[in-house]
Amino acid sequence: MDALRTGDQGLFGPSSVTWQMHGDPMMWVAGIRALYLQALHPRAVRGVLQNSDFRRDAWGRLMRTANFVGTATYGTTEAAEQAGARVRKIHTLLKATDPDTGERYRIDEPELLLWVHCAEIDSYLHVLRRSGFPLTDAHADRYIDEHRVSARLVGLDPTDVPASRAELAAYFEKVLPELAAGPEARDVDDFLSRPPTHPLLVPARALVWRRVARLAYAALPPYAHELYGRPAPAPSTVTRRLRVTGTLLRCVPARLRWQLPPKHILRAMARLGPGSRPAPYKVGR
Repeated sequence: MDALRTGDQGLFGPSSVTWQMHGDPMMWVAGIRALYLQALHPRAVRGVLQNSDFRRDAWGRLMRTANFVGTATYGTTEAAEQAGARVRKIHTLLKATDPDTGERYRIDEPELLLWVHCAEIDSYLHVLRRSGFPLTDAHADRYIDEHRVSARLVGLDPTDVPASRAELAAYFEKVLPELAAGPEARDVDDFLSRPPTHPLLVPARALVWRRVARLAYAALPPYAHELYGRPAPAPSTVTRRLRVTGTLLRCVPARLRWQLPPKHILRAMARLGPGSRPAPYKVGR
């Protein structure tokens, strides 16, 4: 790429599909879809709710997740590895309890980490593609394969992580019998539908947030709608809404969007030069 300085490109680098995708504003909608999906694994969602003040600090948790994804994508190799080490250390200290059996289990069990990882990657890929981000099937496979690196950061063996669309689909087919919309999933659903906010911001919550949350929910796979027990619009309607939303958000100048904290992309561009700027047209170069 022209105007690309020599420097630490991090774990992915400007030539990766990940670098281009993660600069897209629809990642926020995808992140909410991931939360809905992750909450359907009873053991995984218990690990979150029993070890964090999710109900009162959900925004903080969302921002910490966004910061981790941004650091892993656009940070230096050292910064990404340090972020992964922090996550792994925290996870080793935490356990959850099954309320039905009394079983105590670690939240860094590989099967739980793998569910969280796959739900995120599937959501990022699904929402961006469906909203109009230009990705071929080959690009999608490459994206999934790239994220065996991020799986390693949280403590997974990359060889145990899906590396293609076919492998990811097979994984979801295998884990489907374990999914359920239990009490913890209902808590997450309730929060995402009506997050606590200052009284003066309630109108904005109704106008903006609920529409985004409904769109993220609608973009879930059919089995998730069945488990939650709430229907979604027809797939063609959901696709149209995702495309309209993506078009509108992408009209906001990228430089303006990237000014929001924590500014990972701007720091990466300062480190690597203007040629490192993420853009959809650079996918596959």
